[in-house]
Amino acid sequence: MKRKFSLVFILAMILTIVAACGADDKSEGASGKDSLIIGIDDTFAPMGFRDDNNEIVGFDIDLATAAAKHMDVDVKFQPIDWSTKESELSSGRIDLIWNGYTVTEERKQKVLFTEAYLENAQVVMTLADSKITSLNDLADKQVGIQALSSALDALNANPISEKVTLNEYKDNVLALTDLKAGRVEAVVIDKVVGEYFMTQQADTFKILEESLAPEQYAVGVKKGNEELLEKVQAALDAMNEDGTSAEISTKWFGEDIVLK
Repeated sequence: MKRKFSLVFILAMILTIVAACGADDKSEGASGKDSLIIGIDDTFAPMGFRDDNNEIVGFDIDLATAAAKHMDVDVKFQPIDWSTKESELSSGRIDLIWNGYTVTEERKQKVLFTEAYLENAQVVMTLADSKITSLNDLADKQVGIQALSSALDALNANPISEKVTLNEYKDNVLALTDLKAGRVEAVVIDKVVGEYFMTQQADTFKILEESLAPEQYAVGVKKGNEELLEKVQAALDAMNEDGTSAEISTKWFGEDIVLK
């Protein structure tokens, strides 16, 4: 039996399809539309973390929010498993990796990077009263580290890595919790992160003068999306020129440490 459709019904169907297509376009931040989804580790203070009200805050959060305004787009911060960050990016579930993301040669094979905007280093943190004073003192010690992080790469590149017992954690907070509990004797961590925790928990920790490796932070963009990379870089450049990045840096670090 043949069905007859009225002109009104057909028009209604067309309008419904058009509206649905428009909704899809608006959500596609990776294609340069109206919004961007940024993947973060929400325990990575002071770059991106949750405050006492469970709100996501931090230096990179403020920097990315300001960049989004320059780009005239909305922004959403998506907490992810940091060990799968490149997979999240390549799959399109996020548009950017922006949360203390260290530039490495290995990662350059997987993502596009903006110019570096912050310098960092991997350091060793211990309890304030620890007898550990050098990298050599880590021999035969239990050492905590965030899994699949640049801290792990830096430690593995040092001969001392063959003499330690490594304990890998999902995030730095868990590693430092075990450090305070005595389950590990040291934690390899980003310098900016370690210094932040030292200000939050006075007289609890110390950082060894001897560091493992210098490094730089940049924003990660999906391979092939040069258009988005250029837009993000232009926003960063503009914020360096108008003083926005310096203002955000002073808020979180007490001085302007952003690379120009």
